[in-house]
Amino acid sequence: MQGRVLIVDDDDHLCRLLALKLKAMDFDTVFRTSGAAALTALESEEVDVVLTDLNMSGMGGLELCQRVASVRPDLPVVVLTAHGTFDSAVGALRAGAYDFAVKPPDMGALGMTLSRAVEHHRLREEVKRLRQVVAEGGQFAELLGSSPAMQRLFDLLGRVAQSESSVLIIGESGTGKEMVARALWSKGRRKDGPFIAVNCAAVPEQLLESELFGHAKGAFTDAKGARAGLFQQADGGTLFLDEIGDMPIHLQVKVLRALQERKVRPVGADAEVPVDLRLIAATNKDLESAISEGKFRQDLYFRLNVIQVDLPPLRARGADVLVLAQHFLRHFATRASKDVKGLSPEVAKALSGYSWPGNVRELQNCVERAVALTRNDHLVPDDLPERIRSFQPSHVVVASDDPSELVPMEEVERRYISRVMQAVGGNKTMAARILGLDRTTLYRKLERYGLAAEGA
Repeated sequence: MQGRVLIVDDDDHLCRLLALKLKAMDFDTVFRTSGAAALTALESEEVDVVLTDLNMSGMGGLELCQRVASVRPDLPVVVLTAHGTFDSAVGALRAGAYDFAVKPPDMGALGMTLSRAVEHHRLREEVKRLRQVVAEGGQFAELLGSSPAMQRLFDLLGRVAQSESSVLIIGESGTGKEMVARALWSKGRRKDGPFIAVNCAAVPEQLLESELFGHAKGAFTDAKGARAGLFQQADGGTLFLDEIGDMPIHLQVKVLRALQERKVRPVGADAEVPVDLRLIAATNKDLESAISEGKFRQDLYFRLNVIQVDLPPLRARGADVLVLAQHFLRHFATRASKDVKGLSPEVAKALSGYSWPGNVRELQNCVERAVALTRNDHLVPDDLPERIRSFQPSHVVVASDDPSELVPMEEVERRYISRVMQAVGGNKTMAARILGLDRTTLYRKLERYGLAAEGA
């Protein structure tokens, strides 16, 4: 069904005739023979568009437009006028009409006008839904999403925001780990203190120690003055160590000591400096595997992982993809001063079906590109990157000569774990035995891949 139309005309015969013709075009219809009756119907009827005659006894079409605009500003009104004059059209549009059509109407043209009006209404409803999602996010409204995975995340963040305990955020690249860290800081006891962030993988190893702990004057060449490190800069607030799994192991010892003693020693300094902060760390690596390989200290892992927050990948968040896409579209359209109103159904389908290996960051970049390139008021498939337009979900392929059939190893693991969980009816002990994993690792992987419900 294309949409539901409320037809308003004081001629009962014309109402029935229009209803019959629109039904043949896959519209659902309801009709009323006066403006007053139409307003009453809108109190209980759910419709996508109002189609009204301009000249009616009693309340005319222009007044009806004005009344609908005041009580249902999201509901488009299409006005039928027998005159088709410029003045009639301008009057209808000024009264709040979405569009107008000449009476008697060309049904093909009218059908297209109503289809656009229905899509306009549904996009307005989507914007309202997005606002509701933001409102329902409660104290973490900066994190968008209404999927079960995000609701579980909101619940956990709400319980730990006021804590002083260290937090370890685990999630794939692009899932928004720093955004979660900032949310914890902004809603925590230290919100009036600084939020200091550093990506451990982005700072050269030889500079990272000085960056974290500071240095004394003359500690090394070009150290012409003392400099406070990030631990000191975060005093009274929160320090966020992103990609902690990439930190060199010799620095891990010093970070562990700083957390235990609440003191740091700047490079080249003789004395320690006390620090008071909350530490939040994040990684996209499997730290338990890194520990077994001797690449990460187990004692630091336990010190960091007092509270673990697992971020779901975008592919496990269902309809959140479209909520986020609409949010990014509005942001980038406003920034570029472009009148891009929403997503075409084909684009929505493509975005929903894609696997998003780059998660929210990839979606954001995709929408930014599409808004920049589009020449339409709605994004169309040609605005999307080829990898998204041509994406086809496939079964696990272990060996193939066709590169397009191959998927990342992580995706192979996710699909296989899902298949095993389904085969054993959600029995985690049996699944762990088959997969050769301990139960803790299996639990973590189920959460990471958004498969926890399969083991419920």
